[in-house]
Amino acid sequence: MIPTLVIGLREGLEASLIVGIIAAFLAGAGRRDALRQVWIGVVAAVLLCLAIGIGLITLSRELPQRQQEGLETVIGAFAVVMVTFMILWMNRHARGMKKELEGQAAHALAQGSARALVAMAFLAVLREGFETAVFLISVIQNSTSVTSGTTGALIGILIAVVIGYGIYRGGLRLNLGRFFKVTGLVLVLVAAGLVMTVMHTAHEAGWLNAGQAQAVDLGWLVRPGTVVSSLLTGVLGLQPQPVVAEAVAWLVYALPMLAYVAWPRRAARPAGKPAPAAAETTEHA
Repeated sequence: MIPTLVIGLREGLEASLIVGIIAAFLAGAGRRDALRQVWIGVVAAVLLCLAIGIGLITLSRELPQRQQEGLETVIGAFAVVMVTFMILWMNRHARGMKKELEGQAAHALAQGSARALVAMAFLAVLREGFETAVFLISVIQNSTSVTSGTTGALIGILIAVVIGYGIYRGGLRLNLGRFFKVTGLVLVLVAAGLVMTVMHTAHEAGWLNAGQAQAVDLGWLVRPGTVVSSLLTGVLGLQPQPVVAEAVAWLVYALPMLAYVAWPRRAARPAGKPAPAAAETTEHA
């Protein structure tokens, strides 16, 4: 449940933030007419993402076993690429997202058209929803309990919607840089586990035959049926007896990504503003 909850919360919050910021801006500008069109775009994007998710699940179930493993490998690899790009992008742009969106919304209103606002909301929800669908399908397919994984995702998305509504109403303030750094670290571990799973399904599909010797025996730590095993397998993707290809792939992905996300970053200074004195404390993301 924990991995899917983090995925649903993280991805859902990105979409909720964008829609919430746009909606709050339009409400403050007295443009309720444009706000209604934005909600139409949001609903259309959600329905399209649901259709994509259902289509992928249906296609996977209708294929023979080896082809199913191949499709799971492709979906898993695609999910890793998407979530990696999202983590890297948000790690750099979380701080200025609100000002950037409000600037785009103001420009659209100045041009006398709400279509750009509808497109912004539609594409934001479509992008995050598509990423969520692909990533969740990959994680849930390899989880011990489909019900638990689905429940975690729904809880995460619900929390994200509540936070987005709070931002829209103006009563909630969120440190985006800190939030996305913490969830980014967790999501890197989830993605690293998915990388290991991709290596496993690639072997099952007959695509990867190298590096299949046992790398290490973690049976003493990852004991099936225990709470510790559920957390380590569900969050970190660790297996009792990982092979060399799986272990190497996990390390190659996880270590540099964790270092990048955890590395402190200086807050951007407005152009022309002098650098702070050495005695001052530098704000970090």
